[in-house]
Amino acid sequence: MTSVTEASTLSAAEAMRARRKARLAHSLNRAAATLQIVGLGWLSPLLRMAAGDSPRQQGRELWQQMGVPLTALMLFLAAWAWLAPQVNTSLGAIPGPAQVWEQVGNLHADHKAERAKEAAFYDRQAKRNAELLAKDPGAEVKTRPYAGKPTYLDQIVTSLKTVFTGFLLGALVAVPLGVACGLSRTVNAAMNPLIQIFKPVSPLAWLPLVTMVVSATVSSDNPTFEKSFLTSAITVTLCSLWPTLINTAVGVSSIDKDLMNVGKVLQLSGPTMVRRLVLPSALPYIFTGLRLSLGVGWMVLIAAEMLAQNPGLGKFVWDEFQNGSSSSLARIMVAVFTIGLIGFLLDRVMLAFQAAVSHTGTR
Repeated sequence: MTSVTEASTLSAAEAMRARRKARLAHSLNRAAATLQIVGLGWLSPLLRMAAGDSPRQQGRELWQQMGVPLTALMLFLAAWAWLAPQVNTSLGAIPGPAQVWEQVGNLHADHKAERAKEAAFYDRQAKRNAELLAKDPGAEVKTRPYAGKPTYLDQIVTSLKTVFTGFLLGALVAVPLGVACGLSRTVNAAMNPLIQIFKPVSPLAWLPLVTMVVSATVSSDNPTFEKSFLTSAITVTLCSLWPTLINTAVGVSSIDKDLMNVGKVLQLSGPTMVRRLVLPSALPYIFTGLRLSLGVGWMVLIAAEMLAQNPGLGKFVWDEFQNGSSSSLARIMVAVFTIGLIGFLLDRVMLAFQAAVSHTGTR
């Protein structure tokens, strides 16, 4: 009798351990999916190893996800450091990794110095206004904006504001049009020639037209938005909306017809059917288009800022090219890596947003 009771107790304990292990595995799978989305998938093998999984298997996975990329990166840096001094240009030899990293520190120091100048400017202005009011309480005082040059970090912020504005405007146009094209063959037939004509147009062709239209329609007397900002944002919109429009149309047109028939049987109104059936079903296609559009918009923006000399990273690159100083090449390469890193992060943001609003097997 005792042996039967002990066996039953052992079986219950084993079942409890199995349930705990299954719950842990499920939690690790969810964490792994999230980490993969944000670009930290290499943490998953470490978590599994800490949870007791096979160290050899997880070690191989860690090498695949972290060791191989790091090795490739180190080989790239080594080749860059070896080849760069051998290439001479009109501005000197191509800078190596050390010189580029040095300019990262210099640009950050320039930003801090400029912010200190700005703070001192406003402190002097506040002190002067306080003295004027002390002498004459009815005196009219003014707070003038700081007119210092934008720093590298300011240029980054400006470019991000511009690209998100243009991207959002493009999405607001592209998604409804894509839904209409996917639901109606007539609308699709009407829009298709326009899409095929305007989709390949370069931002360098749009930019002069946009500049003239903005200059003719936007007043220069304290405008809500600067003309340069509107010019760049609208150019981004015109070039980036097409991937979202096309992918949305494809996603909507590929929805299961039985699902649409169910909506008709239930006598759902048009807006309700779009909101409840069409958009959720086409969401993966829509987000694929949005990710492509954001990447296109980021590339277009840099070109537009360089050509139109509008504030942003593109203007920074062009100014350094025109400057021709000994540090210009290194600063341009800092901008190149910054542009690439921001493009990667923007794609990850869209991927994380897609995972947050759509249903997956792990959620």
